[in-house]
Amino acid sequence: MNQKVMKKKAKPEDKSSTEEKIKEAARIVFTRKGYSATRTRDIAAEAGLNLALLNYYFRSKEKLFAIIMEEKVQQFFGFIVPVINNAGSSLENKIEQITSRYIEILSESPDLPFFILSEIRNNPGYFMNITGKANFLSRSVLIKQIREKAPGQNPFHYLINFLGMCVFPFLMNPVLQRMGAVDEKMFARMMKERKTLIPAWVKTMLESA
Repeated sequence: MNQKVMKKKAKPEDKSSTEEKIKEAARIVFTRKGYSATRTRDIAAEAGLNLALLNYYFRSKEKLFAIIMEEKVQQFFGFIVPVINNAGSSLENKIEQITSRYIEILSESPDLPFFILSEIRNNPGYFMNITGKANFLSRSVLIKQIREKAPGQNPFHYLINFLGMCVFPFLMNPVLQRMGAVDEKMFARMMKERKTLIPAWVKTMLESA
């Protein structure tokens, strides 16, 4: 009995699986090389796919970068907006939440601040797209609470110091490890300790204002 040769239909998950494979490769390559130095063929090679297939799904490097950049900005900044505008939480609670969350995020994705800060410096509009308003930070509950705690002082001094204490260690980690000052286990232990230390340091700064 003759059997008909049936064409195998693409499974519904095939498309999403390929798209995710391309996006994961793009995350790796964009983070490692930055937007300007990345070519679509670099992403295709990282994904183990041919260039034509990548172009079929995403058409251009610009479109793919916009998708990845939005993901990373959301990862780096997205959680902070509802926290800083929560009128029901104290300043101390906000500092503790932001510290803990940033250290967790950056411990999982240590390359994230390199990518975000480099690309946002070149195009700060990405950050504005996330917040929706250029002055959202100046009008936030967090800034209002800092002003009340340290009247007469520019509240952004404290905010910059605070965020610097959270993020800068991850920027310095590769240098510190290269110098032999820390190893991975020591750095991880230090970051865990900073979840408690940073809120205490910020509290001391505000009380001494």
